[in-house]
Amino acid sequence: REEIYHMTAKEMTRLKVAERLIEGEIRVKDAAEVLGLSTRQVKRIKKKVRLNGPGATVHGNRKRKPVNATENKLKDLVVELKRKKYTGTNFSHFAELLAEREGITLSQPTVHRILRDAGIVSPKKKKKIRAHRYRKRMDCPGMMVQLDASPYCWLGGYDLSLHGAIDDASSNILGLYLCKEETLEGYFEVARQMIKGPGIPISTYSDKHTIFFSPKDKLTVDDQLEGKLEPYTQFSAAMSELGVNMIPAGSAQA
Repeated sequence: REEIYHMTAKEMTRLKVAERLIEGEIRVKDAAEVLGLSTRQVKRIKKKVRLNGPGATVHGNRKRKPVNATENKLKDLVVELKRKKYTGTNFSHFAELLAEREGITLSQPTVHRILRDAGIVSPKKKKKIRAHRYRKRMDCPGMMVQLDASPYCWLGGYDLSLHGAIDDASSNILGLYLCKEETLEGYFEVARQMIKGPGIPISTYSDKHTIFFSPKDKLTVDDQLEGKLEPYTQFSAAMSELGVNMIPAGSAQA
């Protein structure tokens, strides 16, 4: 008899990855990175799917008998768990923990209402104020190249954008190109000069202009499994082919 499974998007993703693991299409390390899990957890999921089939990725708590959200006993249990076991969590996270760890599946509005009626207030996340720190320059030439374009009335009459590539360690100019505005072609030209001269750098450092970084913030599962780590622009795709790591200004890498 064919079984029908009701899966969340997260469970479908895990199943898809596990099946590719079993077929030998991807490595455990890559699967762990895509799913945001440890390699041990990925191996466990792979083993479960191999032994028990697609239903192995369905969370066990969903197989339990559903409870009536209006029962007073359930409300008391929810309040008790919040006060004694999950004190520091906000309401939304607490609702997720109830489903994942306690087998109590309630909508977030229901959980919020139960807790508010009990006089419990959701803790607010405090925003940390960070002191601005200056980035330390690289120690060796070739480690990082800064890319930027400066609009200015360079030749008189009207503004032109001067594209430049400058070595982060030595401040040597590796490439320059002047045109009407900041363009992809301008950066390709300074990259050509740079590669023809000192060679391919290990990384680049630039602002988050869409020439360098795609405005799309998410990849599909298929894209991730194909090895793509981020949505590419024409320029970032070319740099990726050369093995150059592109670092945006203000990031943790910088």
